[in-house]
Amino acid sequence: MIATIKQVDDGYMARFERHFKHPVEMVWAMLTENEKLKLWFPELAIEELREGGIIQFDMQDGTYEKMTITDYSPKSVLEFTWADDLVRFELYEESAGCFCIMKEKLQTITEHTPRDLAGWHVCLDVIQALLDGRVIESRKQEWEKWYEQYKNAVNKVI
Repeated sequence: MIATIKQVDDGYMARFERHFKHPVEMVWAMLTENEKLKLWFPELAIEELREGGIIQFDMQDGTYEKMTITDYSPKSVLEFTWADDLVRFELYEESAGCFCIMKEKLQTITEHTPRDLAGWHVCLDVIQALLDGRVIESRKQEWEKWYEQYKNAVNKVI
């Protein structure tokens, strides 16, 4: 299911929801343990896992962008800066596993926004597949499938 995108007081909010049939601890590990994080987002590495800590984004050109962890609660909340925006993961225990809400607070919508949102969508699908022991054969094909839907969704909001 596509994320909901809406205008908020000081920008825009994209909200993704996923139900994982795995315990919170397993989903949290995918978000916070570097060896698991690199399986679904190889450019990211957590340097310090705490509020005020740093996540490094490898720009693939020899440089790194530092992102600051702005909110942190073990096995529950991980929020960090993403350029001028904020990315937030919230995990909630459910009887059948874990409910994950991922939000991206956007200052502005740009031509890259649909690309980024489709990318986050695929990242969440890849986490699901990894936890389920499945493989997504072509992330690029998955991304292309979702990109058009996110383009349409963003155009409805602006």
